[in-house]
Amino acid sequence: MVFKKLLGALGVGGPSVDTVLQPGPALPGGTLSGEVRLRGGGTDATVDRITLLLVARVEHEGQEEEHEATVVLDRFTVGGGFRLAEEAEHTVPFTVTLPWETPITELHGQHLGPVLGIRTELEIAGARDKGDLDALAVGPLPAQEAVLEAFGQLGYAFKSADLELGHIRGTGQQLPCYQEIEILPPAGHAGAVNEIEVTFLAAPGGLEVVIEADQRGGLLSEGHDTVHRFTASHHAAPQADWNALVDGWLKEVLAGRAAYAGPVPYESHHGHHQGDGHRSGPGTGAVVAGVAAGVAVGVVGGMVAAEVVDEIGDAFEDEEEEDGGDEG
Repeated sequence: MVFKKLLGALGVGGPSVDTVLQPGPALPGGTLSGEVRLRGGGTDATVDRITLLLVARVEHEGQEEEHEATVVLDRFTVGGGFRLAEEAEHTVPFTVTLPWETPITELHGQHLGPVLGIRTELEIAGARDKGDLDALAVGPLPAQEAVLEAFGQLGYAFKSADLELGHIRGTGQQLPCYQEIEILPPAGHAGAVNEIEVTFLAAPGGLEVVIEADQRGGLLSEGHDTVHRFTASHHAAPQADWNALVDGWLKEVLAGRAAYAGPVPYESHHGHHQGDGHRSGPGTGAVVAGVAAGVAVGVVGGMVAAEVVDEIGDAFEDEEEEDGGDEG
């Protein structure tokens, strides 16, 4: 979806901008290409800079309640330093590289929940204004897709998914938010665990998977959270038995064992309640989760999410009021 808007800060009749992204979903850590199409206004203008902002709607828990905020995940300067004549048309092609931790928004064409956008900003004579906002679709990396497929095939069911503002301690997280997924266990595990929470943290060297089990308490004990971290190679997806690997990870988490002997190129890093797997930041609870996986589990398992994210324009409708505090 493309949204055009006259640059009000530049005056009535100022330049307009329309950014067109390449069709199809991008990938975390991959390239995103497109064009910024400009049309001159009623007078000549010098375009000092064209910036693309990767923005996301995230959940942010305040002291009393949870609310949404718009967060800038990355920004790219793609052009500038040229004269735009009155009513003239000018096109600036671009190719940028997305962060490895860019949230996943779809799997097999099904929307997963997170709402991302590319916002185009022009700077003319020191004035900046948002000229265009476009929805961004991001698909999973092969290893991420394999993990999601394995969850679904092991019988886990989607509960909820969103983006959370905050950081996961003990990890190499770079972005100010992370994907959060909550999935429900199959009948065989329902007596031991309330839900499973998963986080993907991708990097050039591989994929980190943080899994937490919200375990049920017994008659004489309270329920507790057990958190484990696992890593996988990006190159392992075609060869690995992902069902066996994910099942092994889950057994370790549920049993609270010290380590699960997964085959190379996998390592397991275990952490327990109050351990390194916990998250910090605004609205943090006891432990981390991970969004894209959870929604995908619902897709793989043949389930449909109860809520569908609003169109990109509605999802970001309050961003202008929030810009002052969210882009810092």
